[in-house]
Amino acid sequence: MVRTPANIRDVAARAGCSIATVSRVATGNGPVSVSMQKKVVDAALTLGFPLAPPSAARRPVLGVLLPSLTNPVFAGALAGIEHCARANDLSIIIGQSNYRADEEMAVIAALIAERPMGLIMTVCDPATSDVFATVTRQGIPAATVYNEGVPDGFGSVSVDNRAAMRELTEKLLNLGHRSILFVGGRFASSDRAINRYRGYCDAMKAAGCQPFAALEVDFIDATEDVDLTAALDKRHPTAIVVSNDLLALTVIASLRRWGLRVPQDVSVTGFDGIDLARHISPRLTTIVQPSRTMGVLAASMVLDIAAGRRHPAHIRADFTFARGETIEEAKPHPRTQSSSSLTNQEPHSHEN
Repeated sequence: MVRTPANIRDVAARAGCSIATVSRVATGNGPVSVSMQKKVVDAALTLGFPLAPPSAARRPVLGVLLPSLTNPVFAGALAGIEHCARANDLSIIIGQSNYRADEEMAVIAALIAERPMGLIMTVCDPATSDVFATVTRQGIPAATVYNEGVPDGFGSVSVDNRAAMRELTEKLLNLGHRSILFVGGRFASSDRAINRYRGYCDAMKAAGCQPFAALEVDFIDATEDVDLTAALDKRHPTAIVVSNDLLALTVIASLRRWGLRVPQDVSVTGFDGIDLARHISPRLTTIVQPSRTMGVLAASMVLDIAAGRRHPAHIRADFTFARGETIEEAKPHPRTQSSSSLTNQEPHSHEN
C-alpha cells in the first residue's frame, strides 16, 4: 500500500495548532511562541513534511552541527565557516552532538527551526545517520566537513583518512616498529576513527605484520585519562598510533604515568594537526588536516548550492605528514615493570 505523503493539515493536527501557525513557522512571517515552533518542527520531521521555506524566506544564517567544541580540530573548521559566513553577510548558529547519534537529530531539528540558508555538518557516521534523510526532506542545502561516504545530494569536504593513516603507519614501520597499537575513539561515534583504523591495518598487513584489535575509548578531552594497562601488558607496543591529536596527548600523559618515555620507550603519533600539538614537548608527530580551509570550502559550497551556482560535490583536501619529536627508531619494548606490577599499580586519578 502506497503511503500518502503528509500535508500541512497533518502537521497542524499533530502539533495541535492551526494551518496558519504551521505556515508562519515555515515562512517566518508572524509571531509564534518558541514552544509551539518546536511542536511544529517536531511534527514536520516526524511526518516527513518539507517544512523548509523557499530560499527567499530563509534567515541569513548557516546552521553548523559539530561533534564537540572542546576538540580544537573542529574549532579550526568552525573558524573557516564563520569567515565565509561573514564574507557573505551571514551569521552562524552552532550545535554539538557530543558524538551521539540521538543528539545529532535533536540538534538538526533545532537548526531547521531557525530556517537557515544551509547546513554544514559533521555526523558520527554517514552510513548509519538519520540526519541525511531528514535534511533531504526539508530541502535545505547541506554539506559535511570531515565525513566520507556521504550520500548523493550532499556536499562533503574531507581528507582521505584511510590513506593518511596508512602513510603515517608506514613511517613507523620504516623505523623498524612491528608491534604497533591503534588507539581511537569509539567507532560507533566516528567514521573518521573507523577509516583511520582501516589505514593502519592496510599498512600493517602490507608489511607482513598482524594488526592489533583497536583500543577504543570514549572521546575525551585532555584532562581525562586513558587506561593502557591491559594493552601495555599484553601487546608490549613499541609505537602507538592514535586517531586524533587530543587523544594522543592524553595517551602520552598516560604512558608517562607508567614511567614510559616518549619517544625513547614508546613512539606516539596523532592525527589532525591542532596548534596545541606543536607547542607541547616533545612536539607531536601527526597528520595535518587543513581544517580552516575545509570549513571555508564546505560553507562556500553550501552557499553556491543555495544560489543555484553549483551541484553538491565531494572535495578531497590534501593532508601532510608533520614529523615532530614523538617517534624514533624501534627498540626492544622496555619491561620496566613486571606484568603483575603493571596490573596492580594505580595511575594518578583524573576525575571528570
